[in-house]
Amino acid sequence: MVVAKSFKTLDEQIEILQRKGLIIRDVEEAKNVLLRENYFFLSGYRLLFMESTHNKQFIPGTTFDELYSMFQFDRHIRNILFKNLLIIENNIKSITAYNLSKHYGIREEEYLSAKNFTSDRSRKRQVDDLLRKMKRQIRINGGQHQATMHYIEHYGYIPLWIVVKILSFGIVSEFYQILKPEDQKEIAHDFGVTTEQLIIYLPILANFRNLCAHEDILYEHKAQRSIPDTPFHQKLQIPMTNEEYIYGKNDLFAIVIILKQMLRKDDFFLLMSELEYEIQVLSDKLKTISIDKVLDRMGFPKNYGEMIKL
Repeated sequence: MVVAKSFKTLDEQIEILQRKGLIIRDVEEAKNVLLRENYFFLSGYRLLFMESTHNKQFIPGTTFDELYSMFQFDRHIRNILFKNLLIIENNIKSITAYNLSKHYGIREEEYLSAKNFTSDRSRKRQVDDLLRKMKRQIRINGGQHQATMHYIEHYGYIPLWIVVKILSFGIVSEFYQILKPEDQKEIAHDFGVTTEQLIIYLPILANFRNLCAHEDILYEHKAQRSIPDTPFHQKLQIPMTNEEYIYGKNDLFAIVIILKQMLRKDDFFLLMSELEYEIQVLSDKLKTISIDKVLDRMGFPKNYGEMIKL
């Protein structure tokens, strides 16, 4: 039988942490942090500092400042990743809209015609469902955005390069999967990747994008699907277990590998510089655990910085 959780005051929350061995030097400041940031969310980082999964006591010497530093680190890298995922989201929307408008026209009845999509009979339902979903979003959201309202009022239709602005990354990801192979190839080519790679990459990127948008714990998040092996895995000499790379498959470093391929060079350089800075800041604040333990949970090899040079 599951015991129901009960409300805990800030003083009770502090007492729980102290009872588990956490050193809290400034109780009032700690209570202020717990009030603003949420005890449940903050405690989501506690396992890094526990003696073991069975013994839920903090490693002797662990301080509240260390726990909060980990929380802040995750927030900072989440913000860094989020802005770069938004770049990719905008890129895929823009490139998709450009290519389909070029081939099929600029009115909804033209670019959303079922004949423009895969002829694979096994995916007919998916095509029909997604086109219905897109038309519904156009109908519902079309009158809520200045750009879409402008086109409706002045031209009577909304071109695809405007429609994509009101579509979620998830829908655009699924939209790519039902395109004709030649259209998929043309879009993937603009990113310098293969169709097969982009089909796998987009849902993973959408998953991490939504996680960042909702301020969920990022650093140890794992996607449901793994990315294919890349030359970067080999060049970084990432260790393998059972012929499978242990880093860069479905973890945060897998996102770095994807962004290495899909971002412009300058954007990727800035991304890595910002990540390296935050990792160094956290490393300086950790006392009871090493930064290597955090990197391991992130899926980052110790030589992750070499990605800039590759």
